[in-house]
Amino acid sequence: MQALNTAATGMAAQELSVNVIANNIANLQTTGYKKQTAAFQDLIYEHIRRVGAQSSDQGTILPIGIDVGGGVKTVGTPRAMTQGTLSQTGNDLDVAITGEGFFKIQMPDGTFQYTRDGTFQMDNLGRIVNAQGNLVQPAITIPQNSSGLTVNSQGQVSVTLPNTTTSTIIGQISLTRFINKAGLLPVGNNLFQDTPSSGPPQDGLANAEGYGSITQGSLEQSNVDVVSEMSNMIAAQRAYEMNAKVISAADQMLQTTSGLFR
Repeated sequence: MQALNTAATGMAAQELSVNVIANNIANLQTTGYKKQTAAFQDLIYEHIRRVGAQSSDQGTILPIGIDVGGGVKTVGTPRAMTQGTLSQTGNDLDVAITGEGFFKIQMPDGTFQYTRDGTFQMDNLGRIVNAQGNLVQPAITIPQNSSGLTVNSQGQVSVTLPNTTTSTIIGQISLTRFINKAGLLPVGNNLFQDTPSSGPPQDGLANAEGYGSITQGSLEQSNVDVVSEMSNMIAAQRAYEMNAKVISAADQMLQTTSGLFR
């Protein structure tokens, strides 16, 4: 009976949906995390009686047909790149983006990855790095014994050098945009890689046209809405249970049918 296979695809789809929701909830407090959703499409249909087919020699056509669907399939887990709320931390090297753009990070192999997580630190050489010790781009080194570190909304980094009373700009944090930021590949550690789907990276400066601004002493929180996620979880659980009941009902029907022909 086809209903068994059809309901099985429904159970598999809802299992994946629950996995996605669970990951969203697990990352509720992850800095810069962007929530995902599961997207589905119906499978190919068996056209037992095709709509629009000729139904008589006089040329009449069928106004409706008989189409039996094969179930559901997962087509993607798109990521919502909406803005998360900003949370003040007071740390000089914590920076958040409001609007478009990603921070550019240089990896040990020389390639670049991108993040919305502005939890930056200073390494043993005074360079600004991310939590994994990878360089924030362009590379900025904070002079020894300097004070008064500031990052303005354009991303300019300034300090007060020893024996001076005025601020000196020592570097510029850039931002990177993508034509399709939902096409970025998540690789863990709050990092993304560019892909053919995302389009090539477009480097620029904060507050320039099309780029967001930078806020010092704050971090962007995840954009996960826990109430929506719990609602989605309940809906997915109910759909899973209903598909399971379809399998049970189809199995009982098969047993009844088999008994009639013994």
